[in-house]
Amino acid sequence: MKRWLPILLIGLSFNTATAQVQAAKIDPEKLLGYYETQRYADAAQYLQSLYPGDIQDVKALTQIAYCQMMAGKLPEAEKNYMKINTIQPNTIPVLFSLTNINSRRGNITNAKTYLQQIIQLDSQNFSAYKQMAGYADTPETKLEYLKKANSLNATDPDIAYDLAMVYNGLKQYQSAYDILKTAIAADPENFTLQQSQLPISNRLGKYQEVIETGEKLLKVHSDANVMNDMGQAYFYVKNYQRCVEIYTMLEELGLQNEGTLYFMALSYRELKDYDKAALYAQKTIDEAISDHTTLYYAALAGIYEAKNQYNDAITAYKRGLTFGASNIIYYRLGLLYDLNLKQPKNAVTYYHLYLKNNPDPEKEKEQIAYAKDRVTLLAVK
Repeated sequence: MKRWLPILLIGLSFNTATAQVQAAKIDPEKLLGYYETQRYADAAQYLQSLYPGDIQDVKALTQIAYCQMMAGKLPEAEKNYMKINTIQPNTIPVLFSLTNINSRRGNITNAKTYLQQIIQLDSQNFSAYKQMAGYADTPETKLEYLKKANSLNATDPDIAYDLAMVYNGLKQYQSAYDILKTAIAADPENFTLQQSQLPISNRLGKYQEVIETGEKLLKVHSDANVMNDMGQAYFYVKNYQRCVEIYTMLEELGLQNEGTLYFMALSYRELKDYDKAALYAQKTIDEAISDHTTLYYAALAGIYEAKNQYNDAITAYKRGLTFGASNIIYYRLGLLYDLNLKQPKNAVTYYHLYLKNNPDPEKEKEQIAYAKDRVTLLAVK
């Protein structure tokens, strides 16, 4: 056995030397050319041709893994990054790369695990908190991650916007306003931040600020949302004529809505133009009622379902039913209670409502059969 040891060592030395020779043959200009033309798959293939399959060199592995990741060869990239993580554990850039790969492949659980490892290694890592906020399971968790990220970088526009919208949803308007004010001060030309602040400023009664900011923004871009907020502000400062002018422009563009029509009706009333006030009051009523409202709520609920936000989906579905019976909603509620929430009694209730609402026997043949089967099966349970 001992006599084989020198031979083994010689073999290992030869392999190492060979790898080093191969590594030394890298053509920097050729590699740079691949990078500059974004031919990352070719770059990865080129690098792999220069190194042995069992390479342990972290620098070389990092180059290869990066090229594979950029080329969309995610399984190969993950394999190499995990190899690096084994050789050199707890390297934050590697953990971020593994986060990115798992996120792109839809494995959110793994992505969150890597981000949590980063936070354990660096409790002040802004990027990790920013990404964790996007993966938060609950509004409360999302708020905490956003607050932490914002405390680390109060001028980041994405975090400022997301955090302000959460505060706005919680009706904490002053907090939302303050967050945006700080970010806007760092980037005064950020249209998105200024636009998002307008409805919050209206909520806080900062009408003159809305008017001044809105008029400035309109010189850059005629945005319907900006005009909507400006119209309200003009109404509240009792400049009813300007409110009508703003909302008339929206109407001419076909961008009116229930709210703008309502403020037009009130403005015309204050201007004592009662004929137009009555006209726009009727338009408001007509705009508020739609034959398709139930479908809109069904679509919204479907989006919530796709995001696994089942309680929000149920709320949206049931809100849709307040505008009239809907086979689509009855059936979708049956499926939701049945397959996702495991509430058979509620599932049977909505399957029954679906079947009693005279679904089309031809177009909905499969749904009818499925609903009947599930009712029978769930009743037995």
